[in-house]
Amino acid sequence: VIFLITTLIPLMAIACQPSEKKEMYIQLYSVRDAIKKDFNGSVKKLAEIGFTGIEAAGYADGQFYGMSPAGFRKAIEATGMKVLSSHTQRRLADVPSNTDWTAVWSWWDQAIKAHKDAGMSYLVVPSMPVPKTLSDLKIYCDYYNEIGRRCNEAGIRFGYHNHSFEFQEIEGQLMYDYMLKNTDPSKVFFQMDVYWVVRGGHSPVEYFKAYPGRFEHLHLKDHKELGQSGMVGFDAIFNSLKVAGAKKMIVEVEKYSMDPFESIRMSYDYLKTVGCQK
Repeated sequence: VIFLITTLIPLMAIACQPSEKKEMYIQLYSVRDAIKKDFNGSVKKLAEIGFTGIEAAGYADGQFYGMSPAGFRKAIEATGMKVLSSHTQRRLADVPSNTDWTAVWSWWDQAIKAHKDAGMSYLVVPSMPVPKTLSDLKIYCDYYNEIGRRCNEAGIRFGYHNHSFEFQEIEGQLMYDYMLKNTDPSKVFFQMDVYWVVRGGHSPVEYFKAYPGRFEHLHLKDHKELGQSGMVGFDAIFNSLKVAGAKKMIVEVEKYSMDPFESIRMSYDYLKTVGCQK
């Protein structure tokens, strides 16, 4: 599940005032099986839980979940929610220097237009292959910078979403750090998945301090339901939002201890109350 909360500095106060409704956006990958069977019914349930919008994960060939960009936006807005962002990607050739760049940029031009037409404010690459050399990783960094430039021209912000594999070394350098240092902050933000940073053996808060302002989105995720494992230091994360530069927070539930919608509701309720002990 993914929640995105747009009011960051006063978050703790908001979390302790149930009468005030926070903006929370859910990543539709969290209900990936349900939406295959009943898209409209599933997104309606998400709106009824309390979500104010969505992040998509079903783009292909100019469509979202088999719908035109306008049709997809209409289906979401019919529930009272809004479309905020989307995960999508186009990988390079196995040997990145052999990439057919004409085909790549043609693909991205169509994708960016589709995301703009769907009302997206953000477009995020959710993963990438692990390059064998720093030279290949640099090609990817330059690639992301150019996608970001094209997104900026369309009025969309471009970001990269991590897993845990980015916390391995390539030629003696940590992949994630290299990416942070070799992408332009004006063109590429980082959508930090805090759970995968922890699973990669690192501290989200220490990354906020080392690269302040780079983490425009946070994915708040846990092993299953949000806040249940005790392994992710959510309190410290919430206390460091300003340093991170976080504008949107996203909670994602990929695995469940119960029915997915009940799991999502539990995570939603956790987010509403986190920070009240401060």
